[in-house]
Amino acid sequence: MIVADQLTEEAPGAIHIGDEELPWVSGQNGGEVKLLSAKIKEGLWIVRVRFAAGTRVQTHRHTGPVYAYTSTGSWYYAESEYVNRAGSFLYEPAGSVHTLLVPETNTELTDVWFQIYGANLNLDEGGDVSSVTDATSILAWYRAAAKDIGWDNPAVLTD
Repeated sequence: MIVADQLTEEAPGAIHIGDEELPWVSGQNGGEVKLLSAKIKEGLWIVRVRFAAGTRVQTHRHTGPVYAYTSTGSWYYAESEYVNRAGSFLYEPAGSVHTLLVPETNTELTDVWFQIYGANLNLDEGGDVSSVTDATSILAWYRAAAKDIGWDNPAVLTD
């Protein structure tokens, strides 16, 4: 029989990473990226992205589900009719294909948190895969970009 003391002793502790413990790095199209977690074994990567007005992200297909929460600003998919605004939550099923756009009329940065399982298959104009972004590649990219701005080993949550 397990008693309460055993449960407390064996329970893993929480991991806290403060906002100031991870750098913002320049992403594509003038945005900024903060990689919060890259769990290679789980195929999970969590990023916070700040998009400038007028940003267009390459059309991509997700191999796994994605969850997104918008803190500020607004954005939408060229292929959809809804607009994500501050407070919006979005679920994207595996296999979804879309092109993220940020309105030119935004007056503030658009700040979005994405929890992504699997990979983004980035598509060219003809619909062919031109590159792949997953937990492994984004971790390598983020560490290199952070090093370029003087952060040698940011405290990204990994396996």
